[in-house]
Amino acid sequence: MITSASNPRLKLVRKLASGRQRAKLGLFVCEGEDIVAAGLAAGIRPVEALVDAERPVELEGLDGAEEVEPALLAELSALAHPPRVVAVFRRADLPREFTAPVGLALWQVGDPGNLGTLIRTADALGPAFVALSAGCADPTSPKALRASMGAIFRVPTGSFDDAPRPWVGLLPLGGTPLADAELGERTTFVLGAEREGLPEEVASSCELLASIPLAEAAESLNVAAAGAVALYEHARRG
Repeated sequence: MITSASNPRLKLVRKLASGRQRAKLGLFVCEGEDIVAAGLAAGIRPVEALVDAERPVELEGLDGAEEVEPALLAELSALAHPPRVVAVFRRADLPREFTAPVGLALWQVGDPGNLGTLIRTADALGPAFVALSAGCADPTSPKALRASMGAIFRVPTGSFDDAPRPWVGLLPLGGTPLADAELGERTTFVLGAEREGLPEEVASSCELLASIPLAEAAESLNVAAAGAVALYEHARRG
């Protein structure tokens, strides 16, 4: 059982709280049974696994997990209630192939909660992928992982530039009403940052620009809500 805060496994988990270290090492941390179970169910083996010595958790595929003194495990956690299990996964093991017929291409969506919610939505209304530009939040950051509810292990994520065409850019105003837009069997919806939206150079590269009709007094939808409406519209058409 781990009883020292200087244990190398605990040091690694603390180090991965930094986005720079996650990028450098190619690793990320998941807290809690549900999200760790989602990774295991996807056939992804953790690099390290730590469990509460007084509240052991049994998950299929989590053989060899190291027991940790509860107070030390709690110190590692960013959650309101300390988890029973913490696991470290490789970024390279996450799904990457954009083979789904529909997806979201996100331009500088910097809020990790919105990003995680969009990944969860792509899982629920998919199969769908999520492509990320430079300047997007890290999908393996703690807040994004919590918002994704384990969908990060099922939804392919990758580069914005690799998102397949045709692209349908979503604008707050001025585009073809989404219900009237011609959507092919294969469609990538392109969404902009929470405040700035799509810059002209990105919007002009889209094959179609569409808008979700809003109440007269409303200015725009949250990017996560807009992505959900777009994916639902594609799914509704079958």
